Amino acid sequence: MSKMRTVALAGAVVCAVVAGMMAKNVLNRKQEVKQEIVNTVQTVDVLVATKDLLMGDKLGDGTLGWKSWPKDNVLPIMITRDAKPEAMKEFAQARVRLPIYKDEPVMDKKFIMPGAGGFMSAILPKGMRAISVAISSRSSAGGFILPNDRVDVILTKKGTDGKSSTPIVRSETVIGNVRVLAVNQVYRQATNETDPVTVEKGETATLELTPKQSEILAQVESSGELSLALRSIAENDGKSADENVPVLADKYQDRAKRVAGDPLFVRAGVESYASSQ
Repeated sequence: MSKMRTVALAGAVVCAVVAGMMAKNVLNRKQEVKQEIVNTVQTVDVLVATKDLLMGDKLGDGTLGWKSWPKDNVLPIMITRDAKPEAMKEFAQARVRLPIYKDEPVMDKKFIMPGAGGFMSAILPKGMRAISVAISSRSSAGGFILPNDRVDVILTKKGTDGKSSTPIVRSETVIGNVRVLAVNQVYRQATNETDPVTVEKGETATLELTPKQSEILAQVESSGELSLALRSIAENDGKSADENVPVLADKYQDRAKRVAGDPLFVRAGVESYASSQ
């Protein structure tokens, strides 16, 4: 190999090495710049839900936590640790007003504090009423019924056979597909007007019904024991809001349509009304 070729080959090798080193330095600089950009994003701690919360659930018992959030994306309605460091303790007795999902920021409009008015009226659809009925763990599917579940309301009557004096127990569905608003929650106002409303545990269920259905349920509750039968969530799939409504049993349809003052007749244990119109 000639001397010139040797020199040219050595020069090419040196150029390749230099080019490789330059390329490596450029890549390292890009990574450093990228790292610097990432590290300059400022975050703040925002109050979020640690699990899915449904309407009526209590904020507390590990349902809240702090999560880092980009400072530029923090909205005024979000609750930050800087603004309210004791927020988890402060809101421990609050009730969920609108569903909050896991890792979603908790905002004031999503919950309501004890003592604040309008909790139940705020979640009731137009034209519906909230009515509470007495229940027990045995008569409420063993305690597995929760707010927003759908239930059938069953009335059980105890009586005596007129001929044989044998005890008789009859059960019948009064209203089907009823939405449960609250379970075992009793709101009490203290005797002093300055005292807040408190939430206590009680054996009651608050149901969402139409005005006429509320009247009928209040009437039948005094004649026997009410039980709640939990409905499958699959039965409501695909139903529109207009279809997913409580339905009176056929026996009680006449009561809903009757005019005040119509006489009641009972024949063979079947109730009916004679219209005065």
